[in-house]
Amino acid sequence: MGRTSLGAKLAAVAATGVMALGTGVLAASPAQAVATYCPSGYACIYWGATEASGIRQSWKYAGVYKIYGYDGNHLIKNNQTDGWKIWLCHNTNGTDCDGVWPGQSVVLNMTPYNSVSIEP
Repeated sequence: MGRTSLGAKLAAVAATGVMALGTGVLAASPAQAVATYCPSGYACIYWGATEASGIRQSWKYAGVYKIYGYDGNHLIKNNQTDGWKIWLCHNTNGTDCDGVWPGQSVVLNMTPYNSVSIEP
């Protein structure tokens, strides 16, 4: 039979307690529904590269909106009506932009973008 030090045993007990606590906290949290459908008239950016990842942010009205922490690939859907475009902009003031046309869905690396401009 192998010998285990007291320190190793205490570390194992502590790790088990932390895992049990973490499980209890997660089990106590209520499940929250994540919106996956981008409604007509909206521009939507998802948490990830698929609709299943859920909508992170959506906009309905014209304007320039600063965005933060959009690293990596994200699905962008343009369900704007009346020919409105979504412009993904490198600058926070809505300039130096790439467009997503009405009815278009694209997956883009959002890391270089710092604002979104919605316009007719």
